[in-house]
Amino acid sequence: MLDTFTKHLNLTTIEVESLLALSLVDFLAAPGVKQLLASLDVNFLRQTLPTAGAILAKQLPPFYDWLKNELGVERVPDSPDHTTKWVVGFLDNQESLTRLVELHRPVPQMAVEKAIPRLVAAFDSVEDLTTRQSWQTAVAALCLPLVVAGRERKAVTQQQTAALAK
Repeated sequence: MLDTFTKHLNLTTIEVESLLALSLVDFLAAPGVKQLLASLDVNFLRQTLPTAGAILAKQLPPFYDWLKNELGVERVPDSPDHTTKWVVGFLDNQESLTRLVELHRPVPQMAVEKAIPRLVAAFDSVEDLTTRQSWQTAVAALCLPLVVAGRERKAVTQQQTAALAK
């Protein structure tokens, strides 16, 4: 997963690990994160949405099966439309990263972290380099707060468990 973030977000391993160690509030307020999100070429992503939609329509059903059957994720979308509509909503400023985190809260942290490289790789077959890289960057950027939130939840749970054990 770290390799996916370093490769597609142009960050060093140290930068990724530093971001992943932040609380979600601090992560969302971090200038580097704001700069990363602002660097997404939203107009280009909108223009190439038909290509991305076709890729997602093809790649997401087996991805969802993998999540459910191999990683044990109980609630997975029943169609690729869910993910495509969410990405469009985010690009149109109708959805927020906070809402994305809320929607994925029930997904186990381990499943989120294992799924990210596979989800980003769904765009490997896109022939146009700019389109492929733009979508891989966008998907990786949208996955980053999921990991931050999951790790924050895990740390809080561990602290609470340790406090109860005392």
